[in-house]
Amino acid sequence: MPGLDEKLQDIYSEVVGRNPGEHEFHQAVHEVLESLGPVVAKHPEYAEAAVIERLCEPERQIIFRVPWLDDNGRTRINRGFRVQFNSALGPFKGGLRFHPSVYLGIVKFLGFEQIFKNSLTGMPIGGAKGGSDFDPKGKSDAEVMRFCQSFMTELYRHVGEYTDVPAGDIGVGGREIGFLFGQYKRISNRYESGVLTGKGLTWGGSQVRKEATGYGTVFFVDEMLRANGQSFEGKRVVVSGSGNVAIYAVEKVQELGGLVVACSDSSGYVVDEKGVDLTLLKELKEVNRGRIVEYAQARGHDVHYVSSGSVWEVPCDIALPSATQNELNGADARTLIKGGCIAVGEGANMPTTPDGVRLFLDAGVLFGPGKAANAGGVATSALEMQQNASRDFWSFEHTEARLAKIMRGIHDRCAETADEFGSPGNYVVGANIAGFIPVADAMLALGVI
Repeated sequence: MPGLDEKLQDIYSEVVGRNPGEHEFHQAVHEVLESLGPVVAKHPEYAEAAVIERLCEPERQIIFRVPWLDDNGRTRINRGFRVQFNSALGPFKGGLRFHPSVYLGIVKFLGFEQIFKNSLTGMPIGGAKGGSDFDPKGKSDAEVMRFCQSFMTELYRHVGEYTDVPAGDIGVGGREIGFLFGQYKRISNRYESGVLTGKGLTWGGSQVRKEATGYGTVFFVDEMLRANGQSFEGKRVVVSGSGNVAIYAVEKVQELGGLVVACSDSSGYVVDEKGVDLTLLKELKEVNRGRIVEYAQARGHDVHYVSSGSVWEVPCDIALPSATQNELNGADARTLIKGGCIAVGEGANMPTTPDGVRLFLDAGVLFGPGKAANAGGVATSALEMQQNASRDFWSFEHTEARLAKIMRGIHDRCAETADEFGSPGNYVVGANIAGFIPVADAMLALGVI
C-alpha cells in the first residue's frame, strides 16, 4: 500500500494476514499507520518494543451467542461481541452497536479507533467496542428488553467500572442502556452506576451525554473554522443521518448561526432550504422512531425528499457525515469540493473513505477526522463516570462547558502535533500521532503485557 514506510508496511501486511476478511479493520489500521512514519523515526524505542504490533492486536476478543424469545414465542439467535482492545490508559471504554451489519471486523475497527479517540480526550480510559447483529428496528419494547437481558447475561462477567465500561452506539440508545443496566444490576446484586454510561438522568446519567457527540463534532469544526478566520454564521450545512449524533449536531449548528439544509436516514434524504425543523425532527426520530420521508410529509412547504442518490449532492459550505462508516466516498468528495465545501467534520466513525479523505486534504478543505471530531461522546461518558464515582450530579451548563473545553483541547493538540511532525493543517496526521503517543508511552512503562 502507498504511504507506508517499509517497517510499517510489514506490520500492516501481518495485520491483514492475521485478520482475513475484516476490511474495515484493515482500513482503520492503514489510516493510522500512514501517519506514524515520522513518529517511529523520532522514537525508535516504539519499534524496538513492538508497540505498534501489540497495539494492533486486541487484548481480548469475546464472541457469544444471544438467544431470546420474540413476541410470538419463537426462539431467535444473534451473535454478541466485545473487543477489549487496549487498557494501557485506563479501563476499557467504548460503545455497543446493535445493527445487522455488525460482525467481528466492524467491532475491531471501532475498537481500534476508540483507542486513539479516548487518548485524545486526555481522560484515563482505554479503547474497546462491542455489539450484536441484532436489529432493534421493527422490534417491540418487550422484544428489545428480552434481547438486552440475554445479551447482558453473558456480557456482565466481562465488564465493570474498573474493567470495561460500555455505552451506546448505533441502535443502542437510552431504552437499550436501561434494559442492559437493569439486568447487570439484577445479576450482580450491586448498584454499580459506573459500569455503563449513557444512563437516564434519574438513575446515574449525566447531563449533555445525549447531546455530546453531535455537540462535540460542531465544537471541533468551529475551532477549525476559527483557526482559519471563519465561523458557522450564515453557512449552509449538510448533516448525514438523523439519529442521535445528527440531531444534536443540527441543534448546535443552529445555535452557532448555521443553516442546516439537509439530513438523511437509510431510506433517503430531505432538503429543507428554510432550515431543518429541529422540533419536528426530534419528534419523528426520538419519539415516533419514524423514517425521514415522514419529515417531508409533515413539513409540507417546499421540502424535497429523495429516496435514491446521496445527501452529499446537496451544495453546502460545511459537511458533517454523522451516519455510518464509509458513507462519503471519492465521488461524493469531488461533488462537495466542486460545490464550495470548506470544512468537513466526521460525526460518525470513519464515515469518509480513504480516497475521499485524500481529495479533501489535497483541495485544502478543513477535515476533522472522527477520532478527534466525534470524541465528545466518550469524553462526556468519562465525565459521567466521574460523577458516578463521586456520587455527584453536575448541571447542564457546567457539563457542556467541560465538553467544550475538552474539544478545544483536542483541536489544539491535533493542530500542534501536525505542526511538530511536518504536516501543518493536517488534522488526520495530528489526531493519529497525538492519540498514539500517550498510549505508546504507557505501554512502554507497563512492560511487555
